[in-house]
Amino acid sequence: MALSKRADLATAFPTKLLITPMISVILCIGSAARAQAQDAQPKSVDESWTATTQTHVDNTTPLRTTESHAKSGNRSVDKQMVEVLGPDGRYQPGSDTETETIHINATTTRTVVRTYGWDANGQRYLMKVTDEEARGSASGDVHEVRTTSSADANGNLQVVLREVADTKKTSPDAQETKTTVYLADGSGGFTPSVQTREWQTRDAGDETKVKTATLYTGANGNWELGQVVEKTIKDAGNKRTVEDHVSRPDSEGALSEFSHTVSKETETAPGEISNTVETYSTVVPGVAQDGSLHLRQRVTTVRNKTSDRNTTEQQVEQPNPGNPSDGLQVRAKTIYSVQYAASGTQQTGTVKVRDTNGTFNVVSDESRKTQAVPPMQPPVIPSETPQ
Repeated sequence: MALSKRADLATAFPTKLLITPMISVILCIGSAARAQAQDAQPKSVDESWTATTQTHVDNTTPLRTTESHAKSGNRSVDKQMVEVLGPDGRYQPGSDTETETIHINATTTRTVVRTYGWDANGQRYLMKVTDEEARGSASGDVHEVRTTSSADANGNLQVVLREVADTKKTSPDAQETKTTVYLADGSGGFTPSVQTREWQTRDAGDETKVKTATLYTGANGNWELGQVVEKTIKDAGNKRTVEDHVSRPDSEGALSEFSHTVSKETETAPGEISNTVETYSTVVPGVAQDGSLHLRQRVTTVRNKTSDRNTTEQQVEQPNPGNPSDGLQVRAKTIYSVQYAASGTQQTGTVKVRDTNGTFNVVSDESRKTQAVPPMQPPVIPSETPQ
């Protein structure tokens, strides 16, 4: 679906650098590594589960995340609550999100996301609602509408944003998607703000090309080109290569390449996959801009899968901001492990960051337990015929 989640054509892995920049990178890397470690989770007949994650990052407040999933018939509900450790040593609510997905029929799905906040009295209140409906067709076309409403000062929901996406199959191996974002104008109407146009094709040689143009409304109300991303995905046996070229217009409107990313993934052994992502950019910290692309980051990820355990190890290399001419050096390391059992899963994660002395210090520890819940049983409906 264009609005909720496009097909995963590639996987990129950012990370965390030098205190403030490094912290954000680590959180991103941890999330990517954690997701990969869980990707191959064995399927269970259980339709419900709960999980609790404890996260601690140096110089930040510890967090506890509680998640749950329940499915019954054509409806599923996913909940996530994030709690922050308070000064009294007790966890306090920070955010609360509930996602309800309903498969109305074979071609129509509705997803409602409700986001809650907590007031000074500890009472939960509705902050935002996102309502999305996707309708497919036999030809492969999809029409999606997403509406976002936020609560005003009186707690009443007001529509603030609307997104409309249309995907059309132009041939068995090609499709086009146009997505337009409209902002509420305060008088009951909507004004177009951002538009993306995507063209995707796949040839007989297992090569997929995706071109995405992002446009913004200019001062005169016309669409103006803001960015073009050209992606090429090549699959060859147990190898996959993904290249991204990002171009932006200069002051005269001419497109020039801003960044280039190359991702190479290979199955190096049974149950082991290695992935390397190199990012080149015209902007590199500590390096004077000369209009050329320079290697800014390399992320290496190795995933191992056995019958009862998934492990993801990842390292991030970046230039030393103080002396970028030294080339790339390992700046962060992450390891995540998921152990599977009949009663649920046990996951652990550790992130280490290199300090100014070259020493790797643990800055984030995470533990997560997922408890499987027996499948929901349908209610017993008494017979109308007397026994």
